[in-house]
Amino acid sequence: MRKTIEFGAGIESLFGTLDENLRLIEERLQVRVHLLPNAVELEGDLAGVTRAEEIFADYQRLRREGFVFPNGDLHDLLRVALDDPRVGFHALAQSGRQRTFGKKTVQPKSLNQRRYMEAIARDDMVLGIGPAGTGKTYLAVAMAVAALLAKDVNRIILARPAVEAGERLGFLPGTLQEKIDPYLRPLYDALYDLLEAEKVERLLERNTIEIAPLAFMRGRTLNDSFIILDEAQNTTPEQMKMFVTRLGFNSKAVITGDVTQIDLPAGRASGLLQAVEVLGQVDGISIIYFDERDVVRHHLVQRIIRAYELHRGEAAGDTRQLSLLHEGTGESG
Repeated sequence: MRKTIEFGAGIESLFGTLDENLRLIEERLQVRVHLLPNAVELEGDLAGVTRAEEIFADYQRLRREGFVFPNGDLHDLLRVALDDPRVGFHALAQSGRQRTFGKKTVQPKSLNQRRYMEAIARDDMVLGIGPAGTGKTYLAVAMAVAALLAKDVNRIILARPAVEAGERLGFLPGTLQEKIDPYLRPLYDALYDLLEAEKVERLLERNTIEIAPLAFMRGRTLNDSFIILDEAQNTTPEQMKMFVTRLGFNSKAVITGDVTQIDLPAGRASGLLQAVEVLGQVDGISIIYFDERDVVRHHLVQRIIRAYELHRGEAAGDTRQLSLLHEGTGESG
């Protein structure tokens, strides 16, 4: 099937650097895009050509509405739209304008990131599990900031287990704030990226934003709050149960972690792994999994994560083969 689409001035910005966006459309939809004077010709099967035509039409509509894409966002939004045929490109691009994230517009850069943001908006508790660089913490903080600015909640509470110090912070030098800051720095970084520095300082001073080690959550009931537990893979089952039962009225909780980077002492089980088993079927709780395709850092990070996954799989295979060898020879460990 062939279809010619005429376009006006400015459509060239859809093509991307060295036509990378056109190549993405061709690859994902299995179509060919031929550039003509003031038009493009689409060639492929009916479904692919129809979807590509929708993408071009949505982009022209967005331009007429005055939409300007920040650097890099267009390619990421295209990826999300092309990965899910149920998502309209126009609706996806506009969704970032429906919430105020402070000084930035926050858009999902992958299909799983979109699912994650939708789950946080919909459910009262969400677990985001995946490797570093997939946006788990940043997007959770962005959604918390949006909820605070919209007055959906009265405060934000950000927590992490200070596992490196065994949560025995009294043995570290300095004031309490100086002791806990190194463990909570990624949360501060997200806040300062989303809000003006002066606003962050005011909110911290008023305790509208509270940042504390997980141990400080014990015994509290958190109402009208957006609560984030970061690095949850380093909680014990007891700590995790304590945290998830802190949830009060009109509150949301987001729990993030990377189960491949557990720093607990040998022999201690991860509370995050147990929570996935225990809470997986509880109504009102969503679990979103991320992988290397969701990494939004340097492109090498995706390859590094994939290489470690392959290495871990090969190591597991070697272990199984060794076990079978022992069984076959009658040897024991």
